[in-house]
Amino acid sequence: MSAFIGALAMWWIYFHRGAEAGSELISKASESGRLARLAYTYLHMPIVAGIILSAVADELVLKHPAEHSDLKTVLSAIGGPLLFLLGTILFKQTIRGWLQLSHGVGIIALGILAGFASGLSPLMLSILTTAILITVAIWESISLKAGAHESRSEASQSEATSA
Repeated sequence: MSAFIGALAMWWIYFHRGAEAGSELISKASESGRLARLAYTYLHMPIVAGIILSAVADELVLKHPAEHSDLKTVLSAIGGPLLFLLGTILFKQTIRGWLQLSHGVGIIALGILAGFASGLSPLMLSILTTAILITVAIWESISLKAGAHESRSEASQSEATSA
């Protein structure tokens, strides 16, 4: 269940406004070819690598859920989401022009988790990395919604003062 929810969290982080904003920005950019190559080729490499590494971790967790986490389990369980978040924060920074705080905190949380991950069972490690991804997804959704609301409020105020 943790593997499925983790995959959903990655989908949410990537597709919630990120992919759409990227397509829109590229279609309006003066150097759309250069921006598309950067955003959808180079910056997607860590995203895809993170997804693949997470799938490896999911397989290792399914094989030995209750044992202690060995090095390959820790590296894949932490490294997959870490690469994914690193790739998405860089992609979204390129598209939006600013770093998403939720992603940065998620990266730090994964780094902290790595410090004691070998003492956890693979299943617990999977649950914790999934919880971090869910937290990043919820935080980003709330912050983008609040930012959109503030932008609309500012636009309404500027229209009211100019009238």
